[in-house]
Formats: sequence, C-alpha cells, structure tokens
Amino acid sequence: MTPTEDKNEILENCPTIPHLAMRAAEKFGSDIAIEEDGTLLTFAELDQARRATACAFLASGVQKGDRVALWAPNLSEWIFAALGAQTVGAVIVLLNTRYKGKEAAYILKDSGARFLLTVTGFLDVNYPSLLEGEDVSDLEEIILLRGEGGTHPTWQQFLNRGEKASEQDVEARFADLSSDDISDMLFTSGTTGHPKGVVTAHGQNIRTFETWSRTVGLRRGDRYLLSNPFFHSFGYKAGWLSCLMRGVTMLPHPVFDAQAVINRISTDRISALIGPPAIYQMILADPESLKKDLSSLRLAVTGAAPVSVELVERMRDELKFEVVLTAYGMTETCGVITMCERDDDAQTISETSGKAIEGVEVLCVDDNGAEVPRSEPGEIIVRGYNVMRGYFGDETATADAIDASGWLHTGDLAIMDERGYVQITGRKKDMFITGGFNCYPAEIENMMTSDHRIMQAAVIGVPDERMGEVAKAFIVLAPGETLQPEEVIAWCRDNMANYKAPRHVEIVEALPMNASGKVQKFLLK
Repeated sequence: MTPTEDKNEILENCPTIPHLAMRAAEKFGSDIAIEEDGTLLTFAELDQARRATACAFLASGVQKGDRVALWAPNLSEWIFAALGAQTVGAVIVLLNTRYKGKEAAYILKDSGARFLLTVTGFLDVNYPSLLEGEDVSDLEEIILLRGEGGTHPTWQQFLNRGEKASEQDVEARFADLSSDDISDMLFTSGTTGHPKGVVTAHGQNIRTFETWSRTVGLRRGDRYLLSNPFFHSFGYKAGWLSCLMRGVTMLPHPVFDAQAVINRISTDRISALIGPPAIYQMILADPESLKKDLSSLRLAVTGAAPVSVELVERMRDELKFEVVLTAYGMTETCGVITMCERDDDAQTISETSGKAIEGVEVLCVDDNGAEVPRSEPGEIIVRGYNVMRGYFGDETATADAIDASGWLHTGDLAIMDERGYVQITGRKKDMFITGGFNCYPAEIENMMTSDHRIMQAAVIGVPDERMGEVAKAFIVLAPGETLQPEEVIAWCRDNMANYKAPRHVEIVEALPMNASGKVQKFLLK
C-alpha cells in the first residue's frame, strides 16, 4: 500500500481515535503493541482492553461529552483508560504529574471532570491525597490505575463493573461518534495566568498525526520509546496515537531520565527516539554511551530548543540515524504546525522548524495582521483543520486567539524564507529591545549552542540603564567542558552583532523545563 493509499484508508475508516485501535487489531493483530516491564500485549489484545474499559465506563454511568481526567505517568493502563473513555464518547482531560493538589484541583473544577483516574505510589506520591481539602465538587469518583487507596476502587475492581454492561450498548454508543466529536482537553501551561483548556476533536487529531507520522516515516515494526509524558500532546498524539496508526511497538517510560533512556536504547532495541536536543547531545558527549550498541536507532524527531548543524550531522554520521528532523507546533494546533522533510539538509533542519503541514496555511504578520516580506520577522498565524475548537468555557479568550477569518495568532515570532520554511526567533512577549534593536532570544540561543562547549542556552532580556534591556544567558555546559562567564561573553562578541551579545552569563547545572522540553523562561526571569 502506498503512503497515499494508506493515508486515504486511515482517514476514510477511522473517524475517531478508538477506531484507530480497532483498525490496528484488524491490520496488525498479533504484532506486539505494548511492551512494558516484561509484559507483551498484541494489538488485538489492546483492542480487547479498550472494549473492556469502555464497558466499565458505561456501567459507571459515563455519558457522551462527560469529562474523564487522567493524572498518571506513562503506563499501559493510561492508554486503556483513554481509549475506553473515548469509545463511549467521553472527553479525556490530561493533568501534569508534576502538579500539586491546588493546580490539579483547578483543572478538575474548571473542566467539570466527573471521574479521575490516577495512581498511588508513583515517585512516593499519593495523588488522591493531594486533593484533600481542595474544592473538586464536580468530581464523583477517583479510580486507581495502579496502587491501592482505601475507599478508591482499584483498576481491576473498576473493570469488574463492565460485566454489568451490554457490549451492544457500548457498540451503539461507539457507532454514534463522529470525527467532529470532542476527543480531549489539554490545558495550556498558564504562565500568564490560569491555565486554559484547549478543546480538540477526533478527526482533526487523526488527520494531523496521520500527516506527522507519515512525514517522519514511522513504520510497522518500529520500537518507540514513549518517554514524552502522555499528559502532553507529544507523548499522547505523536506518541501512542501515532503508534496505533502505523503498527509500532510502544514502550512506555514513566520517568524521563537521560541515562535510563540511553540504557534502554541498547537493551530494548529502540528504533524511534523522540525528544529534546539534550538527549542526543548527552549520548554524543558520553564515551560510555557511545560504547553501547545503538545500531537499532533509525528515527529521531527533536525540537523545543536550538539544534545546531553540527548536532544534526553527528546524529546522522555517528549515531547513524536514517531520519533526523525538527517540527513546530502548540497545544492549540493539535500539536503540529510546521515540519521539516526527511531529505532536508542539516542546515535547514538546524535553522528552521520546517514548513506548513499539508492542508494548513501559515503566515508571518506584523502587528496590524498584514503579511511581512519574506526574511523579515513577524508573528506566526495559522489556519486550517488543526486549529482548536476553542478554549473550554472561555469565549473571550477564544476570540482573542482566533480572529474572525479563522487565523490562530500563536504569539510566536519567526522569519519565513522563500520556500515557506520558518525560523522561530522567540515568543512575541520574549522579544526585547537593546539600544533600539530588536533582539530575538531563540536566534541568540541558536548561535550560542553552535559552540560545542555549550549544550543548552536560554536567553532573556534584563533591565539596563543605558541600553533599556540587554541579553542575559543561562547556559548548561557540555559534559567535561569548563568555561567562565567572561569567556562566553567574549565568544559571543566575536561571533554575533554587539547588541545581541549577552552582557551577563550564568552557568547552571540545568534549565527549568516543562513537559515538552521547552525552557520555562518565566522562572528564569
């Protein structure tokens, strides 16, 4: 089957995400779908688990449109719960495992979630206990995916309820779903206020990640280490959802630890590794890692931080990746806006985040909404099937984000070249002005990480009496490297325009990251 035929077959036969699981059972049947802690589950068995979970949700009184929240690490039960809830028409609401009780309670209340599926004992945290004393008045029941918690039913006890449900009733509920029904609600990070629930539908997610998985070349038989958290669009949609489409074996990884990920490449014969540039930099910088058998590696997708030309070339030449590419997106666009192509050169992959995915329009505009000339910076706006349905219960915020012509204003600044490829230069609100010149943090960071001694860099603007604002850089050195701040400043002055060069440098052990590997600059500020 050609890629075009495969695309058409998926889009024609899979109006919802659970339909992908049903199709995978028919198409990939006895192939291993999930490999976890020595347990193997085929695609046929995964679909049986989906059906059993759907019966349990139906017996528990879940109605179409109800919100079902998931607050747990990457586990096979997470996938079963999501697919089962969606099969009976529920909307899954995803909670970050780093949340404290008050943060989780806000999202549970704002979304109106009736059910919460969580765990006890993960990293010594009892998640239900974090909600004690918080206002979660709409929440009717907490169900434990793993662990035991007194009055809360265990996963097996929950599944036992399904014996009282009719499979015919489940199938009737399933048959009533369409591609326009809401599949999920992911909350934005809330760095400028309370988090907002981003609402997206089944069909738009399937079309977006059919394009994503086909473009990166994910294929049947790949072994994909799912280290990006399921509560984030990349772990969920570019993760297990894409695996269902392509017949890829999923290996859930609950806690991201760079060394543990590196060890699993050889022991578990990982072929698809998706993550921030730091993971590949660590492999290349560690002689012990390079001694391991990494020959299974085939496909790498990276982003969320600057990627140097040297890193792309070394990933291809030394780590022998067949595919290395970068992409750009946001929660409000189902996770993807632009992508590089597999045959793009190293410079394009390093300096850009690709071009608009097929069927989606992308422009760079000025403050008045007029398109700027190519090679000049402007705000990225996007229009197409991947744009969210809106922010849950917030028409004002939705109208502020999506204009009357359907363009989503991302708040990200970029330069678009003649080919339509975009180079992200920073957030609109992150840009600062030094002596009358616009400074774009991502551009400075990219130049700094071209020095092999610097593994990561994050730049912010800080007040300066004479210049208004100047750049301050927080950097993480590559393993084994030693640099003093004044040496970094001198290097920057030799390699970039004076107004861009950081006046202040702080060398740190690590940068504060969110779940997608993006630096949380508001914490640095």
